[in-house]
Amino acid sequence: MHRRAPRVHPGLMTDMYHPDAAYVSWRTGRNGLATFDLYARTAPFGGAYLLVAGLEAALEFVQSFRYTDEELTFLARIRDYDAAFLDELANLRFTGEILAMPEGSIAFPNEPILRVTAPFREALLLEAGIMQAINLATLIATKASRIVYAAQQGQPRRVAEFAFRRAQEPMTVARAAYIGGCASTSLLNAAYEFRLPATGTVPHALIELFDSEEEAFEAIAQAYNRYTLLLDTYDPRRAIHTAIEVALRAQETLGHTLAAVRIDSGDLVADSLYIREQLDKAGLQHVRILASGDLDEWKILELLQAGAAIDAFGVGTALGSGAGSVERGIAGGSLGAVYKEVWYVDENGTEYPKVKLAREKSTWPGKKEIYRHPQWEEDIVQLAHEPAPAGYHRLLKPVMRNGEMVPGSLPPLSEIRELAQQNLAALPEKYRALTVQEPYPVHFSEGLQVLRRQAARIVGVELAE
Repeated sequence: MHRRAPRVHPGLMTDMYHPDAAYVSWRTGRNGLATFDLYARTAPFGGAYLLVAGLEAALEFVQSFRYTDEELTFLARIRDYDAAFLDELANLRFTGEILAMPEGSIAFPNEPILRVTAPFREALLLEAGIMQAINLATLIATKASRIVYAAQQGQPRRVAEFAFRRAQEPMTVARAAYIGGCASTSLLNAAYEFRLPATGTVPHALIELFDSEEEAFEAIAQAYNRYTLLLDTYDPRRAIHTAIEVALRAQETLGHTLAAVRIDSGDLVADSLYIREQLDKAGLQHVRILASGDLDEWKILELLQAGAAIDAFGVGTALGSGAGSVERGIAGGSLGAVYKEVWYVDENGTEYPKVKLAREKSTWPGKKEIYRHPQWEEDIVQLAHEPAPAGYHRLLKPVMRNGEMVPGSLPPLSEIRELAQQNLAALPEKYRALTVQEPYPVHFSEGLQVLRRQAARIVGVELAE
């Protein structure tokens, strides 16, 4: 018996407490205009920045959010909601406004990546789906940008995304990794959907299929005009001599070219140097050496600092899972962005700043804008009505108004990648480094600080000046 694949039901892509909270809001007649900020409290992987991704998926979720009759029947079965509340859900569509940093932007901790303003129940019910889209894609795009940065020490080196078999969500990973700077993906479905370059080599199983390594190499060389050989099935230092013999014969008899060799295990530094020496002696200076095998940004940097003769990298597990580093005590695996209410306008038009006071989890109230110094000297987070600092760049852009997409909000993936690479190139080196000594300066305006103290007084807490 075949088990059917689960379908996606946008209206049910919430946590249980979202419709429960919406029900309480409905029963008490509280559904004023609420503003929520989505932001991360820390940058991932011990770095300084976040490379924003996932906005397209977030907006697609917002546009598709609704409840079908079947889904409302399910809700009625698991909770004793009033039928009139379920009738409201049947007609619920997003009618609000969203401002966001475009995909490919650089964000820093505590800066709103998205600002959502809508009737309370709309804004609340969308929380989990929006967060899931931004959290994962931003985590992976940031990870990819760090891996590419490590690989390009000294000279440009391509990084191929090989993450499919171990990725948290393969399509999201492939797209976000491309935004972060990866040159290609091994996942054909992603290459097809997103028009990405697809690359791959050969598996060890193919080498083992033949009676000898030489026979396997010859079969590959005969099959393709340009090909890559995998050297470490048995012994890479022995295999490189076989590969050279096969490559020279294939070039002479067929005109087929050995483009690269791959090593996936062993002493990558010593083996790569030996392989490079043998290739150069044979007049095969054009043949690139590709390394893979549980690599991440720190391991790549260590390899290159040790003098490894590697021209390109394939990275899978660490990239696809957004992994940190156990050896270095660096957490990974999730971004942990949050979605917090910061402003509320009730049905009478009375405005209320909203604040949470919980030490490091405390929030900043108010509808905000973010401005960046043109030379990346600082960012200023301020209230939307405060005058913009002269010469600074506004970071939040309107992407939805009155529930409708603002034209130009979903640029092609190629443009997103280009913007990301421009921003990464402009980011000062001390903030681009894998480990940073000091955070990027993000300042909160005096008006915002005053509002925070006022919001705290409303809930009976006095904050220090």
